[in-house]
Amino acid sequence: MVKSALSHEFFDEIEREARRLGFCAFGVAPAAPEPRRGERLDQWLAAGMHGSMEWMAARAHQRRSPQDLWSEARSVIVLGMSYAPAADPLALAAHGEIARISAYAQGADYHDTVKKALKALARWLIAEAERRHGERVEIKVFTDTAPVMEKPLAQAAGLGWQGKHTNLVSREHGSWLFLGEIYTTLDPPPAREGRDRCGSCRACQDACPTDAFPAPYRLDARRCISYLTIEHKAAVPEDLRPALGNRIYGCDDCLAVCPWNKFAETAHTMRAFLPRAELTAPPLDALLALDDAGFRKLFAGSPIKRIGRNRFVRNCLYAAGNSGNAALLGAIEPLRADPDPVVAEAADWASARLRAVP
Repeated sequence: MVKSALSHEFFDEIEREARRLGFCAFGVAPAAPEPRRGERLDQWLAAGMHGSMEWMAARAHQRRSPQDLWSEARSVIVLGMSYAPAADPLALAAHGEIARISAYAQGADYHDTVKKALKALARWLIAEAERRHGERVEIKVFTDTAPVMEKPLAQAAGLGWQGKHTNLVSREHGSWLFLGEIYTTLDPPPAREGRDRCGSCRACQDACPTDAFPAPYRLDARRCISYLTIEHKAAVPEDLRPALGNRIYGCDDCLAVCPWNKFAETAHTMRAFLPRAELTAPPLDALLALDDAGFRKLFAGSPIKRIGRNRFVRNCLYAAGNSGNAALLGAIEPLRADPDPVVAEAADWASARLRAVP
């Protein structure tokens, strides 16, 4: 095992380089186990609140702490990139003929942007530790796709706190941060855990259209619109479909109403995350007409691409059925014969809903 105990001033040097690379939030957390995190994860999984995300349970043993994933880790550098939107994410709620796409997915795929910057920072860290201090440092880089409890680690590193909606909240950046982690063999500096500042506010709880929060700080993914439109592969339960409204990929409601967002500055938003014009207010009829090739072309370089055409069109059909706009029937009817049975059933549902409109 390579254990490095460089001065805490070196972390200040790392932070300066991180900010040069586009990260606006920086902190360091210990990699050692913290029993409460694992206990909360176990309770959440035991209650089945992860829905069909089997990968959450399959690697839960590695998710409990950084050292359960990599035993040599001593510290975790947690970094954030802002995607604070300039426009109100709730502005299109009343426009049923327009599709709503979560703010984070209107620009480039954050996985690519964050991972590229993380790797650049990791290379710099290793080289500078050797050049300036004669120390050998080992690292591992993660963003989103690995069994890492990113938000608890971000809180432990002082980037903010997990709010009542279970997402990270920052005093400087609100709810709009992409997270990435560098596991290192460096000894951590003294911990600066973020302090919960939600107080008595329950704006996020009250804003949820599907009542996905059985209690503050607890999310039932099976009722979450982001889960239903992105992770859930089967048909969405009929009782939840009306609450989807015109949301076709993700949901920003609980984030958008957080009072701490008033401090978020769009000046910190990376250029790659700026919204593509064609994704800010796309008409549903055009999206319903997408075949697989058209879908792949439109969403090249977008995180939306990973759900595939069928799931995406399924979501658009639910939105069309909720629109109250019978003019969309022309785009819906051909999809009742779609080869994908989930799409065809969604088209039947949407058609019946619109035909029942007075």
